[in-house]
Amino acid sequence: MSNTDVMSSEAAGRYAKALLELAQEAKSLNTIEKDVKKLTKIFSDSDAVRKMATNPVYATVDKKNALVALAKKAKVSKLTTQFIGTVAENRRAAEIPAMLQSFTELLAKHRGTQIAKVTSATKMTAADITALKSKLKKETGRAVAVETTIDPSLIGGFVVQLGSRLYDNSLKTKLEGLRIALKDA
Repeated sequence: MSNTDVMSSEAAGRYAKALLELAQEAKSLNTIEKDVKKLTKIFSDSDAVRKMATNPVYATVDKKNALVALAKKAKVSKLTTQFIGTVAENRRAAEIPAMLQSFTELLAKHRGTQIAKVTSATKMTAADITALKSKLKKETGRAVAVETTIDPSLIGGFVVQLGSRLYDNSLKTKLEGLRIALKDA
C-alpha cells in the first residue's frame, strides 16, 4: 500500500464519519443509508460514472455538477446531494466509492452489527440469507448485515467475507482442491 492509498482511505474515513454525524444530527440515518446504497450501486454498475469521477481532465466544477445531477436523478436526500457536491468541490470525487463503503462500515459499527459480503453462484433466497445471518450471528456473537453479489464462476456454493475472515464454500474451490489432490497422488 502506498502513501497515497493510506491518505485516500484516511480521507474517505473522515468524510464518511462526517456524513454519519450529519445523518445522526438530522435524525435521518435510515434515509442516508438508503441513499448510500443507491449511490454505491450506481458507482459499481456504471463504468462511465467511475471514469468521470476519477478523470483529472474534467474540471472540478463539471464533476460537481454531474455528480449533483446524478444524485438528484437518483432521488437521494438533500443532505446526501449536498455531501456529494461538497466532496466533488473539494476535489475528492474519485474517493466517493471508498467514502460510501466507509460510511456503510461505520454505520454497521454504530448499530453494533457486522457486514458480511456474500458472493454466491446464483441468487440466494430470503430463507438462505436468513439462515446464513443466524449462523454468522451464532459464530460471532453480533448481528450481521449481509451484502450479496453473484459470481457464476463459483459454479455452486458461496464465499463469505466477514471482516478479515473468509469462508469459502464454493464448488470452484472444492474442485480446485480436488484437482491439486489428484495431481499430487
